[in-house]
Amino acid sequence: MNKKIKWLLVFLWMILIFSFSSQSGVASDEKSRFIVYLFNESGINLNSVFGNLANFAVRKFSHFTEYFILYILLFNALYEKSKMKKTFLLSIVIVFLYACSDEIHQFFVPGRSSRIRDVIIDTSGGFASLLCCLFHSRRKNKYRRDL
Repeated sequence: MNKKIKWLLVFLWMILIFSFSSQSGVASDEKSRFIVYLFNESGINLNSVFGNLANFAVRKFSHFTEYFILYILLFNALYEKSKMKKTFLLSIVIVFLYACSDEIHQFFVPGRSSRIRDVIIDTSGGFASLLCCLFHSRRKNKYRRDL
């Protein structure tokens, strides 16, 4: 895949995150409740696992997942074999900065708030993705050496 397409995917994903953050608190809450409902209807009862916090858990897991994916897209766009450490580090820094800007943006959205906790959750999603990319990279290199 060429670099332009990789960067296009990064920016489209960032726009998607921005659009989710632009939803009012009520609209965002309704979507989270709908996700809980879908899980419950499919036989995975989130309410029995999380109780009254099922909606909260879905919202926070969504934060984590959005930034997990953002890291992968950034890593792919920035990837250069000779500068692997720089790629890992720069990708997580961009994830962190975008998470910070996202929380600042949410401060101005009706019914939403800006929380350090969400920046930590978002960055944790990026960091988990970093670990997966690192693991994949090491396995791939080990496989090549074994050939």
